Amino acid sequence: MRTFLAITSNAFWELARQPIFLLLLASSCAFSVFTAVVPYFAMDDDIDMVRDGTLAIMLVAGLLGAVLSASASLSREIRSGTALAVMSKPIGRTKFLLGKYFGIAGGLVILCYCNTLSSLVASRMAYDTYGSADLKGASVWYGFMILAFAAGGFSNFFLRRGFVSDTVFAFVITQTLAFIVIAFFLDDHVNTYGDEATGVEWKIIPVAVLVLFAVWLLAAIALACSTRLDTIPTLSVCSVIFLLGLMSDYLFGRAADAGSFLARIAYGVLPNWQVLWLADAIHVAGAPWSYVGMSAVYLVAYLTATLSVGLILFQDRDLS
Repeated sequence: MRTFLAITSNAFWELARQPIFLLLLASSCAFSVFTAVVPYFAMDDDIDMVRDGTLAIMLVAGLLGAVLSASASLSREIRSGTALAVMSKPIGRTKFLLGKYFGIAGGLVILCYCNTLSSLVASRMAYDTYGSADLKGASVWYGFMILAFAAGGFSNFFLRRGFVSDTVFAFVITQTLAFIVIAFFLDDHVNTYGDEATGVEWKIIPVAVLVLFAVWLLAAIALACSTRLDTIPTLSVCSVIFLLGLMSDYLFGRAADAGSFLARIAYGVLPNWQVLWLADAIHVAGAPWSYVGMSAVYLVAYLTATLSVGLILFQDRDLS
C-alpha cells in the first residue's frame, strides 16, 4: 500500500509541476469570468450563454488536461526509461498503472474545482440586456489570480521552491478566497436568477461533478492509449473517441434500437458523453443528485473496463 501511495503521490506532483497544467488552470478560470463581463445582446439569453459557456470551458480544459497529463505521465516515462527503473523494483505493472491514474485523477480534481468556482462566480456576475458588468467582482477575481502568481514567484525566489507547483496550490487558495469575497461580501450585481442571498446558481455544482466524471473517464482512455502510443497519437485517438461519443446517439443509438448488432456493440463500447453533459438541465431545475449517483455507477463500470484494457496492453509492453 505504501508503494501504491508513493506512485500516486509522485504522479500527482508531477502533474502539478507541469507548466501546461498551470496554463490551462489559469486561462480557463480567467476566460470563464471574462465571459460574464462582456455584453451579448442575446435577447434575454445572456445569462444562459454565460452559464453554458463556462461549463463548456470547464469541459474542454479538463479534457485537454486529462489527455496531456496522462500521456506525458506514462509515455514519457516509458520513453525516458524511468518506468523501466521503477519496474526493476518489486512493483507490479498493475500497481504502477493504477497509481499513475489515481495521481492524475487527483490533479484533475484541482482543475475542475477551480473551474467550478469560476463558473459559480460567472453565474453571479452575468447580466442581461438591461444590466451592467460587475467590474468590482471581476477586479477581485483577477486580483486574487495575480496574488497567486505573486506567491509562487515569492516562494521561488526567496525559498528556492518550484514556481509552478507552488503557484498551482496558491491558485486554489486564492480563488477560494476570491469566491467567498465575491459571493458573500459584495452586495451589488446580485443575479436574480440565482440564490436570493448570494446570486450564485448553486445548481451548477452537480453538473460540474458530471463534467469531472467525463474528465476522469477520458483520462483513463488516454492512459490506456499511452501504454502503446506517444503524446500526439494519444491526443488524436482521444479526440476521435470524444467526437464519436458526442454523436453516439445519432450514429449508433438509432441503429441499435432498430436491432443492428454491430451498432449495439459500438454504442456500448463508445462512451456516451451526453450522459455526463447536462448543461441544458440547469435551465429547468438543475441536475438532481440522484442522477449524479447513477452516473457514478456508469463511471465506475466504464473506468473498470478501460483500465482493464490498459493493463492488458501494458503487461507485455517492452519498457526498454
